[in-house]
Amino acid sequence: MIYDGGAADWSPEDIQSVLDVVAEVTQALTRAGHTVTKVPVLPDLAWLDTIRQSDVVFNLCEGVAGASYMEYKVASAIELTGVPFTGGSAWMMTVCHRKPLLNALLESAGLPIPRWYLPSQSATPADFPLPAIVKPAEEDASVGIEQRSVVTTREELTARVVAMREQYGELMVQEYVRGREIAAAIVGTHTLPLSEIDFGRMPDGAWHIVSFDAKWAESSPEFAGTQPVCPAKVDPELERHILDTAHAAWRTVDGSGYGRVDMRVDDDGVPWVLEVNPSPDISTDAGLANMARAYGWSYDALVSQVLDAAVAPTAAKRPRRVLTPSTDAQQVA
Repeated sequence: MIYDGGAADWSPEDIQSVLDVVAEVTQALTRAGHTVTKVPVLPDLAWLDTIRQSDVVFNLCEGVAGASYMEYKVASAIELTGVPFTGGSAWMMTVCHRKPLLNALLESAGLPIPRWYLPSQSATPADFPLPAIVKPAEEDASVGIEQRSVVTTREELTARVVAMREQYGELMVQEYVRGREIAAAIVGTHTLPLSEIDFGRMPDGAWHIVSFDAKWAESSPEFAGTQPVCPAKVDPELERHILDTAHAAWRTVDGSGYGRVDMRVDDDGVPWVLEVNPSPDISTDAGLANMARAYGWSYDALVSQVLDAAVAPTAAKRPRRVLTPSTDAQQVA
């Protein structure tokens, strides 16, 4: 089992939050009869020696030295060893953790994506709908998302972009879709029950978004105001529509292992894809575990299913070949 070995500026709480999940998954695997070696991933690459001697890797590594952009590089290194591992492939992580790339790919597949643009590459289109939300282009786990991220005027939009650019670099502006926030989760060949965020207890006037505080600040009003409901209460026709969209998004990114597709369902019943999340949080109190319980799985069963998906015959993760203009031309010729 691999996980981020941490950074010099991590607090004891940061370290413990990682070790808690490692312990939970280790216990589940041990109860299932597996022998687990826990390996912190550090920049020196010495951890790869252990990987090469393993039967399978349970990948809980979300970065190296706290740098989340290194997550896909860890997956790439494992792929080159040929050892099977849990969760998404390096290509899937690369696409899904870069919001503009993901949006462009999903749009090309004909999926409903809220309108968006990159403020570093173009001015705000005159007809761009407001309200809009400003997001870091290459972060996940709601990093950089707060109530001030939603803007209602061109002036607020400009100010928010300026304020966020220094800290996060590349940004994406996206139309804010009013409606229900619903997620579909996939584990191997299984689709778990839909989950919905209940915003009923959000503070008056607050935007209905799952901000960083809503996910991680347990004492905040937003944490209390974003309660998951699973199974979500949707009629059969809408459920089919949501699942069809989720499965199409999953196929478009070559989804593998386990993951979650987050959507906003508007008043017309259109499920707009917001995110595709490979290898989401698998701790006992996370959304994926709640969805698994609604499906009839215990936590141990969920962990076993994630492991099984890694070693299934269809789970092989190979480096994806990227065609260059020259090789394209050769093929056509």
